[in-house]
Amino acid sequence: MLDFARRFDPQWYHVDEALAAESAYGAPIASGFFTVSLFMRAYVDHVLARAAAAASPGLEELRWTAPVYAGDRLSSRLTVLDRAPSRAQPGFGTVTLSGTMTRLGADGEPEGDVLRTRFRGWFAVRPPASVPVP
Repeated sequence: MLDFARRFDPQWYHVDEALAAESAYGAPIASGFFTVSLFMRAYVDHVLARAAAAASPGLEELRWTAPVYAGDRLSSRLTVLDRAPSRAQPGFGTVTLSGTMTRLGADGEPEGDVLRTRFRGWFAVRPPASVPVP
């Protein structure tokens, strides 16, 4: 988390432990881009690695709803909101997805969302199933 912030988002509340400790955060917080990178890794590992997917036409929403701290346990959730044939990618459908990342307590129960996103992805369309007519 700190290495990422030092390289890509070196703002004081991400990298300066002394200043962050005296702030409202109480400790350094993760860069939002680090947090979204964790979400993306889970999406790649658990969705894209198992799907015939192309690129994404983009994000519609990205919100960091609470700070993330070193040692936080996080869980991601994805919901399909809509699907339609793609006009830009023949043979693919555009799927609109909603994602959240949630902080988990020591008991594994959700404590609150830290990230909310809405985005689209292109996924290969399955050919229609042929059903024999009796």
